[in-house]
Amino acid sequence: DLELHLQRCQQLSVTVLTDHQDLSNTELKTITNSTAPQEYRIRAKLRTYKPQKLHQSVKLHCSKCNSLQEVPDGDDFDLILHGSANTAPNPELHNTSWYESVMWTTQDQKQREIAIHFVKHDEMLQHPEDTLLMIEGGTLKEIWKLTKRFKCVIPVRSTEDDLELLDLSAPFLLQGNVKYYGCKQCSTPKPMKNLSSIAAEQQLSWEPTEIAQVLGIELLQYVFIMKFTLVDETGSLNAYLFDY
Repeated sequence: DLELHLQRCQQLSVTVLTDHQDLSNTELKTITNSTAPQEYRIRAKLRTYKPQKLHQSVKLHCSKCNSLQEVPDGDDFDLILHGSANTAPNPELHNTSWYESVMWTTQDQKQREIAIHFVKHDEMLQHPEDTLLMIEGGTLKEIWKLTKRFKCVIPVRSTEDDLELLDLSAPFLLQGNVKYYGCKQCSTPKPMKNLSSIAAEQQLSWEPTEIAQVLGIELLQYVFIMKFTLVDETGSLNAYLFDY
């Protein structure tokens, strides 16, 4: 557990970073006055680390524009879903050559209309664990139920001509308990009919990178970021951890 480990590190008077055992210890002042890249072995105290809570270390990174952003929380997603539910499913977009549609009205007070479009392969529906589906008008709770049974879930809404993705503040794809996001700056979302090219492939796997590509989405990657401030008698040094 990294958080416990870091707390333990702060309690110790000295923390030794054990990499580069063949090198002698270098003072931090020497390192800060040197040009990178170099390899050093240091002996230092850990003064602070950020963020304090481990879950805040996870960010979303775009490799194209190099931007970093916070992972949206479930409340943001819920609001976007509620907003999209105001647009009724367009019956003219149901039951095409590459997906089969089912529609029903909920029994609650709002009587929401929900449409689910099951993508076919070779004109046949697949087993749930291999199926990609698109949902209109669903709540967060309903979508999570579907992700437990089906391989891929894409929240969509109707236009006059086609189904389209929601606002990119929402995940464009859910697989199991993983939410996939696209970069707002670098993506140019395309209509859902572009998915039919993947559905026609002989070996159908529904890879997130391939789905993102045909839908014009620049896929954001989850990254782990931390900042450590190290000190010795000669100075201080900020060390950054960045990993996928």
